[in-house]
Amino acid sequence: MKRAMLISFMLAALLVTALIAYWAGNQRHAPAASSAATGSNAPEAHAKVLYWYDPMTPQQHSDKPGLSSMGMQMVPKYADSGADANTVHIDSATVQNLGVRTATVERRVLPATIEVPGTVSWDLRQATVVSARVDGVVGKLYVRAPYTNVAAGAPLVGLLAPQWSSAVAESQALQQVQSAEAKALRGASQQRLQALGLSPADGGALGRGGLITLHAPQAGVLSTLDVRDGQRVNAGQTLMTINGLSTVWIDAALPQAVAGTVHADTPVSVRVDALPERVFRGQVETLLPDLDMATRTQRARIVLANPDGALSPGMYATVQLAPLTGKALPVVPDSALISTGDNTRVIVAEDGGRFRAVAVRTGRSAGGYIEILDGLDGGEKVVVSGQFLIDSEASLSGALERLNDSSAQPAPASSAALPGMPMPGDHP
Repeated sequence: MKRAMLISFMLAALLVTALIAYWAGNQRHAPAASSAATGSNAPEAHAKVLYWYDPMTPQQHSDKPGLSSMGMQMVPKYADSGADANTVHIDSATVQNLGVRTATVERRVLPATIEVPGTVSWDLRQATVVSARVDGVVGKLYVRAPYTNVAAGAPLVGLLAPQWSSAVAESQALQQVQSAEAKALRGASQQRLQALGLSPADGGALGRGGLITLHAPQAGVLSTLDVRDGQRVNAGQTLMTINGLSTVWIDAALPQAVAGTVHADTPVSVRVDALPERVFRGQVETLLPDLDMATRTQRARIVLANPDGALSPGMYATVQLAPLTGKALPVVPDSALISTGDNTRVIVAEDGGRFRAVAVRTGRSAGGYIEILDGLDGGEKVVVSGQFLIDSEASLSGALERLNDSSAQPAPASSAALPGMPMPGDHP
């Protein structure tokens, strides 16, 4: 019995000792915390402390000062009923210690150089189709392989065509007539040859075996060859196609974000992998009114001079465009942007250690800067480093939730980056 009473007495003494130690510890921490709250770094000496928290783990709250579970000194969260709902406050000592840096929003015109892929293709304005105007048979091919270079007036194909042969024979028989009536018939025979599609060079004489030889109407490359020796052809059938190479087209693929800045006569510089030392210069002729459904790009047609035939259809090209200079817009460093997928925003630094999240709509980017189409006017200071602290504070106070729920928030716009790439300033 005495032993049990002794054990109870000892337990009571230990409990009293623990309570005294706990009270003494609180007394030591409270004055230091109070002095920190009322010192020069406090936002408002008379402001009410809502709770205490560790800046590294702001989701954990405490109703008293002291050390957090991570061993860090906790800081107070003050009530600030008069502040903007989208504004948070961070004391100047914390901002300085964590290296928060800002940059002034400038209004200027970004360098307008855009680089896009392109492909060399035929200039279809230089394409000529050689066809049969009457039924016949291919008697002889003078050009037997596609993509052969031909000179203007060079023989292409000999056709055995009775309708042509009779017209040519009639024209030849009337060449030496002297009477007025015969001369009228000779003129009619020449018109008949033209109606049948024969030029004076083609119908000048019948070849051996009654063949009519067709000649190249222009110099170029035989881009298609659709007949062979001995093949029967019908009236109107295409025999071959000749394309000139003095000029070529470049089909450039423009992302939708930059297509609106490119217009006819926009100057371009073109490079091809086969000729890395050469730069070909030209201009945009037109924007084609259709979009590629797979890549969501719009094609621009560029005309380039090609006097030496160095550019061949099918070559891959890299196109640099210099769009017309636009008006000056607010620009911010790429590092100032915070993109969450749902919206794009920046953190604006205000006087007195206040920070405000502002939703923005972005435009083109160049040289480490990006245009702000909506949300900023210029002259503001935006945070370019240390956004993780501001984000944690804003999330803690609910400022970002109020920003996301605002019906006036502008929708994010895409930049000169390619689809699927992260925006600069994204959090990992």
